Amino acid sequence: MNEAAPLPIQMSDSAANKVKALIAEEENPDLKLRVYITGGGCSGFQYGFTFDEKSNDGDTVIEKNGIIMVVDAMSLQYLVGGTVDYVEGLEGSRFLVTNPNATSTCGCGSSFSI
Repeated sequence: MNEAAPLPIQMSDSAANKVKALIAEEENPDLKLRVYITGGGCSGFQYGFTFDEKSNDGDTVIEKNGIIMVVDAMSLQYLVGGTVDYVEGLEGSRFLVTNPNATSTCGCGSSFSI
């Protein structure tokens, strides 16, 4: 029996369900959730989320509940072991990353340092 290798990054059911709802609103089943890292933010790096119709060479593709998430190779190195989640709270609703590689984060939850 072959066990699948652990995924480098996970997606919570909450995030997958929200992405599924957003794609349904856009009426474009080709959309994928792209998660990426950019420089900036108050801690050095920040997370980004966008919709993309294609995956690029070198992208890691992860499927969950019929939803596809793609992460470019540069961003993935900072996200290994993390989980993309979707939360609704007093600060509003947002996607976020639980990232074990982050040594510090800021109050907004979208910026981190390693």
